[in-house]
Amino acid sequence: MPDRLLTVAEAGELLGTGERFVRRLIAERRIRYVKLGRPVRVPESAIAEYVEARTVEPVRRSRTRYGRAA
Repeated sequence: MPDRLLTVAEAGELLGTGERFVRRLIAERRIRYVKLGRPVRVPESAIAEYVEARTVEPVRRSRTRYGRAA
């Protein structure tokens, strides 16, 4: 089943940003998009890939019992 194509406004809403940010991602070719004549659409999977590629996992440090030495 093909991906749902989102408008720039819908993609911005999904990312929690504005249209301007999504348009900048498209202009810099940092995200996949589909050009339908003049209108531009962003596949939902492209949004998921963008978020996954930029997700930073937390670092788990083991804490010592008495803290750090001076």
